[in-house]
Amino acid sequence: MHYDAIIIGAGMSGLGAGIRLAMYDKKVVVLERHYVWGGLNSFYQFKGHQFDVGLHAMTNYAPKGARGLPLTRLLKQLRIRWDELDLHQQGHSAISWPGEKLKFSNDFELLRSEVARAFPQQADGFDKLTQAVRDYNELDLDAPTLNAREIVESHISDPVLADMLFCPLMYYGSARENDMDWDQFVVMFKSIFFEGFARPQAGVRHILKLLIDRYRKAGGELRMKAGVSRIITDGNRASGVELDNGEVLTADTVLSSAGLVETGRIAGILPASGADETSALQGKLSFTETINVLDKPARELGIDETIIFFNNSERFNYARPDDLCDTGSGVICMPGNFDLPEQPNDHLVRITNIANFDKWNALSCDAGASPAEVLRAPCPQPRDNAAEAAATRAGESPASPYHAAKQHWYTRSCDDVLQHIPDFRPHTTLVDMFTPRTIRHYTGHEGGAVYGSPVKKRTGESGIDGLYIIGTDQGFLGIIGAMLSGISMANRWVLQRDNATVETT
Repeated sequence: MHYDAIIIGAGMSGLGAGIRLAMYDKKVVVLERHYVWGGLNSFYQFKGHQFDVGLHAMTNYAPKGARGLPLTRLLKQLRIRWDELDLHQQGHSAISWPGEKLKFSNDFELLRSEVARAFPQQADGFDKLTQAVRDYNELDLDAPTLNAREIVESHISDPVLADMLFCPLMYYGSARENDMDWDQFVVMFKSIFFEGFARPQAGVRHILKLLIDRYRKAGGELRMKAGVSRIITDGNRASGVELDNGEVLTADTVLSSAGLVETGRIAGILPASGADETSALQGKLSFTETINVLDKPARELGIDETIIFFNNSERFNYARPDDLCDTGSGVICMPGNFDLPEQPNDHLVRITNIANFDKWNALSCDAGASPAEVLRAPCPQPRDNAAEAAATRAGESPASPYHAAKQHWYTRSCDDVLQHIPDFRPHTTLVDMFTPRTIRHYTGHEGGAVYGSPVKKRTGESGIDGLYIIGTDQGFLGIIGAMLSGISMANRWVLQRDNATVETT
């Protein structure tokens, strides 16, 4: 079977690219290895509860009728009406440090006033940094790579304030340890602080259903449980793919959202794994997340913020930890604290922490359990010591090292957020937890690297003609950014190549 374009991965970027090409009558197929679409932003059901994976909030909020913003461009490119997204804004969020908290909302003036209150001597520098962000064109794909730390610290002399500003941007998009590319800093600053957070009532399912319906209506083909084992090349040009089942599909263009390293390996331009030449390309940042189901809304427990980015020490260390987790910083999300028209069925507190994939991957699992069962097994509830001892005396098998580690780090994670929110644990009725191993299993990302490689390919070029990178490793960030990545690469490498008359992003 021959296509105008084959798209690897049914995540946000793959679906965005697929819709765009199908709109222009291109014969396009999206291939997804798993049985559910969404990639890093997906969903699942567990014990009667509906959970999102990845999505805390959609960044880049824009009110109805706004012009010239990423969300506006996205809607125009995909011909989606603003009302169809069903977006509801955050109340307010916070960056919480020992002894200081900066509130922010979708009104940028709140953050500006908070910086002036907490760091009065930095107010002018913050305004100058803000202007530098406004003046920079992050859509210039050929701009030189600059280090954000150098530019930020040329305006902000207080290291604590600099760290506080970096914290949300790094947790929501940085593949680099303790720094960001300046263009990515600008993207995240604008998307989080200038534009802000919103969420559909039904969470990520709503967005994905909207995209899938639009793609199918435009005539695109979607194949689930169709993993790609090899990208076929003819000389220095990609000519198609071979699926896990041996089937061969050919195409004029292949767009891959699998990741820079992962795409390079299945295309045969990078070695299998562990080679020195790929170490600089391999992402090192992965995460754990605990999902706590409560018996009442978070607001009734005195938790008013929508999202809290926290750090428990004076300086912020955004780096792969030496231990399995670093619970001294992270993200606390209360999905029910968005301005939703009705309370969700589940009252949740979600806690995200940086984690070490290699350490988690080295832990052994329960004998006889399938990989999927082990990875999706819930984090156990904290148990009574007497009951634990009784179980041991009764001859029950002890928990595997993997499950024991989940229990330990669940407890540590909950303990370490209590500097920032009231104790929610007595109201917890169910807990689930994923680790870097879960991320790798369900996304295929080497090392469970959520934000991919620290090296981004902003033009999408892979080094092989006809094969282009879309998604996280192309360089646009967040849900809106991922979709715009797929759209912009589809425009650049398929539609404009074919001399189609298109409105570009």
